[in-house]
Amino acid sequence: MIGKVLGGRYEILEKIGGGGMALVYKAKCRLLNRFVAVKILRSEFTGDEEFVKKFKRESQSAASLSHPNIVGIYDVGMEDDIYYIVMEYIKGQTLKELIKSKGALGVEYATNIALQIAAALEHAHMNHIVHRDIKSHNIMIKDDNTVKVTDFGIARAVSSCTITNTGNIIGSVHYFSPEQARGGYTDEKSDIYSLGVVMYELVTGRLPFEGETPISVALKHIQEEAVNPREINNRIPKSLEDIIMKAMEKDVSKRYSNVGEIIADLKQSLIMPNGDFVKKKKDVDENTKVIEPIKHIDVEEKLTVESKPEEKKIQPRSSKKITVIAILSGLFLALLIFGGYLIVNSIFNVKIENVPNVIGDSEEEARKELEALGFVMEVVEERVFNKDVPEGHIVRQDPKPETSNKVTNPVRVVLSKGPKKVPVPALVGKNYDEVDILLESVGLEEGEPSQEYSPYPSGIVIRQSILEGTEVDEGTKIDYVISGGPEKFFMTNFIGSNIEDVKKQLIVLDLILGNETPEFNDDVPKGVVINQTPKAGTEVSKKSVVDFVVSKGPEEKPIKKYLNVELPKNLDRMKVTIFKIEGDKSTLIYENTHSASDSPLRIEISGKGEVKFEVYINNSFHDSAVYNF
Repeated sequence: MIGKVLGGRYEILEKIGGGGMALVYKAKCRLLNRFVAVKILRSEFTGDEEFVKKFKRESQSAASLSHPNIVGIYDVGMEDDIYYIVMEYIKGQTLKELIKSKGALGVEYATNIALQIAAALEHAHMNHIVHRDIKSHNIMIKDDNTVKVTDFGIARAVSSCTITNTGNIIGSVHYFSPEQARGGYTDEKSDIYSLGVVMYELVTGRLPFEGETPISVALKHIQEEAVNPREINNRIPKSLEDIIMKAMEKDVSKRYSNVGEIIADLKQSLIMPNGDFVKKKKDVDENTKVIEPIKHIDVEEKLTVESKPEEKKIQPRSSKKITVIAILSGLFLALLIFGGYLIVNSIFNVKIENVPNVIGDSEEEARKELEALGFVMEVVEERVFNKDVPEGHIVRQDPKPETSNKVTNPVRVVLSKGPKKVPVPALVGKNYDEVDILLESVGLEEGEPSQEYSPYPSGIVIRQSILEGTEVDEGTKIDYVISGGPEKFFMTNFIGSNIEDVKKQLIVLDLILGNETPEFNDDVPKGVVINQTPKAGTEVSKKSVVDFVVSKGPEEKPIKKYLNVELPKNLDRMKVTIFKIEGDKSTLIYENTHSASDSPLRIEISGKGEVKFEVYINNSFHDSAVYNF
């Protein structure tokens, strides 16, 4: 990619960063003669329609934003299946790098950074764009301490669907809001929570939640309360702690309503560090009234209530007989039904047991365990790949383990086909930071990296434990070897050697001749090395460039020439003036008063090429002479 020109104007110079979806390069805009950053979608994703959509969405959403604290977007394009975005080039470091190098930042400095991040988010939210991936890695700090928020890669207009697919969780789990961790609805308040995490990291030097796996961290965001920042750093003022904890409320309704409120409180915290002005929202609003449930009135009951009582009527004798017969018939039918129920219940009343956990068992082991409890095992015909469960063993069961179930109901199980076979991708020649992406994309795991010296640039993979194209089980770990660059050795001392001999030694040592700087030296013969860079004894790599200062020998001093002037003997005092004429230029080089006894005058002269000298006595021409230099 280095050296490629995109869009006929952006020359790729060097790689400066990258993420899971794209790589970032420094480039030169030939049209405007300035440096830019070019974000390029990783080649393995260009055939994935969903990833391409996300990449295009980034360019569309970010290009609509214009704010001093947001990285500017200059251009977007596609060329030869390369999808790219041209952005403002930021000279500086990420906030993550700053925190790693300095730890917890000073309160005022941290507050200033937080205010600039908040200003960027406020502008985005006003344009109906939610960032959804606010983290210290996506925040650049310029050399003048200006903050630039970048990577609106998963930003999405609020008006469109903002449900995060739990099967495709995006972003960094350490900065997730609880609703993002659950895969639920996300809006501006999700950015507010993530901003709270960043502020927490700014003033404590650490993240609020850590865990061995992303899932464990996500669960902590949902279930656990973070340690109060002042318990970690007692220099944090009360007001700033209140702001951070309100932004990080797990209940969305208790957080700040918008970023503007955070900005107002942050500014107030600089004036009243220990003030108690941060308003906390209650669980239930005091003005909320509990509405009594509407009582349901049955239609028959309503009719009974509203009807007027009827007058008693005298029934004839025949009606009474019919009534008695109806009552007796009803009793007989009730007895018949109850007896039938007892018979049926005695037939169908079956034993209920807890279903055991047979996941991971072999088919034979599971069948024996279930049959011992009276269950019947039913194997689902379709088997599934599973890297953690051996072939022929149980992957899933229904009903789930420890569920109460009648023994007459079958327990359905799904068997494993074992790990899926996948081809090992080519790692050799790739940069080490691409290895995890390549392996994860095919279901393999990154193994142990090692390093050794080689002629290849530092960081390039030079060997992999399993050859490219080999079919292996899904989940297999692939080890690899990274180049540490050319082998190191101590620089030879070339001072005092003839430069021609040195050039031959450089070829043998696999070093590169750099600049030869000639310099006059009265003590060192011509062609001999006076100085070298790097110095002798310095640890260097093969292919290193070596510069030399080489003696030109003693500097040749020019031969002095003199102009002899005979003065007139008949003048006691006279003014002598001498002019040097070079081409069309005449220069006064001597003027003084003399007596006849000073004759002859001996005047030192200099010049280039053929030079004429004219002598005047008392402003009258006296003599001239021509010299060659």
